[in-house]
Amino acid sequence: MSVFPLAIEATNGAARAGVWQTPRGAVTTPTFMPVGTAGTVKGLLMDQVRQAGSQIVLSNTYHLMLRPGAERVARLGGLHKLMGWDGPILTDSGGYQVMSLATLRKLDEKGVTFRSHVDGAAYELTPERAIEIQADLIGADISMQLDECPKLPAPRADVEKAMELSLRWAERCKMAFGARENQSLFGIVQGGVDPELRARSAQALTAEGFDGYSVGGLAVGEPREAMCATLDVTVPLLPQDRIRYLMGVGKPVDLVEAVWRGIDIFDCVLPTRSGRHGQAWTDDGPINITNARFAEDAAPLDEASNCPASRDYAKAYLHHLFKAGELLGQVLLSWHNIAYYQSLMRRLRAAIVAGTLNDFRAQFLERNRGG
Repeated sequence: MSVFPLAIEATNGAARAGVWQTPRGAVTTPTFMPVGTAGTVKGLLMDQVRQAGSQIVLSNTYHLMLRPGAERVARLGGLHKLMGWDGPILTDSGGYQVMSLATLRKLDEKGVTFRSHVDGAAYELTPERAIEIQADLIGADISMQLDECPKLPAPRADVEKAMELSLRWAERCKMAFGARENQSLFGIVQGGVDPELRARSAQALTAEGFDGYSVGGLAVGEPREAMCATLDVTVPLLPQDRIRYLMGVGKPVDLVEAVWRGIDIFDCVLPTRSGRHGQAWTDDGPINITNARFAEDAAPLDEASNCPASRDYAKAYLHHLFKAGELLGQVLLSWHNIAYYQSLMRRLRAAIVAGTLNDFRAQFLERNRGG
């Protein structure tokens, strides 16, 4: 089984700064992956995603399976070519949709049958089919195992049942994936916020052996304190030399807390979703650009930023764009938010290297009370 090696360059407590070697280029960690669910980071050109500092993006098996269809993506040369991105791509296996689209699917040991939210057609997604779509048809550099996670809070029996099913599916995914030279496969630790279930899942997956390990099933309804407590239990059980990925998280404070606990990579729709709704992220928390106080504010969002959206446009102009219903406002704020997240990752990395992460974390939490 191929391993994209993680070279750890510095540590500060549990936090790590590293370089993750992939066949499509090195990724410095910690890092944030913009979400390109359907092969596009909403509202942005891939050149803008690159310029914001992104090194790797995420896309989604379920959505590409429905539209334009995984086989069509393959016929068109694969997802990298189709979306114009030459860096690494990680794909979510569709496990999140097993939870979020619970009313449109049937679940059993074999896999999941979805009733498409687009046209009502039936689609079967098994562990084997999830690997075929990700690795063979889409051409993902990093594939995820198919998994199940219930929305929290949930009865312990339900969480345990889903965790055990995910472990059996992980074994099938690994068998279907086989040995590959230029692609890797991640396992996903499940178990809700139950320490014993998380430990069982992590230990079973590490014994099975994967190229990287994800912590799934968080940011699905639990308080932040419960998420942090779960990371405290889970992360120390994962191999030191493999990437640790916290799925679907989150707000800037969540990222800081998770990096402090040893997480390397993240993804979340929040930067672009917030941008489309007039919210800009800053170290002092999110601001709503439609607020009247920005109507005559001539200052940019961040004059020191390398991102044109952050540096070159007055808050008053951004306010005007949203009030006028102009699409450019959504584009600029989405671009700013992605750049802000990437800047936060760079600053976290620098603090780890300098040995000042504790101070950085304390100051960030104090400033970013609203985040």
